[in-house]
Amino acid sequence: MDHGSHKSPQITIEAFNRLLAESAPFQKIYGFVTEEIGYGSARVRLPAGDAHIRPGGTLSGPAQMALADFAMYAALLGAIGEVPLAVTTSLNINFLQRPHPGDLLATCRLIKLGKRLAVGDILVLSEGSAEPVSHATATYSIPPQG
Repeated sequence: MDHGSHKSPQITIEAFNRLLAESAPFQKIYGFVTEEIGYGSARVRLPAGDAHIRPGGTLSGPAQMALADFAMYAALLGAIGEVPLAVTTSLNINFLQRPHPGDLLATCRLIKLGKRLAVGDILVLSEGSAEPVSHATATYSIPPQG
């Protein structure tokens, strides 16, 4: 998918946060922070807290999966605008290494955007590390507009 900088994001971070507050209050459970939304791309943060830790002192897999899914949603709305009923149809994640203590950052870029489906590629990293802790791909269903 062409992500040329010539295309502006179709939603602002402020509008995205307002949409989340109105239609997805569950995301507050994780405390996600949207740092950047581009046309078909996004960077989001999980401020790590005690609720995200699993035995062994690492950040849980479910928290990483939720962050990857959230990054995909942000990137998708960056490309298609305010479409709250776009939903995940699949998410595949590979856990690559144990996250360092601290925040996690996820970056997503759409690799295909069709009329009804979008596919994204998501990398999750520990803040300050260049090596990903997990890698995910996700597919979203886009409802018909009209």
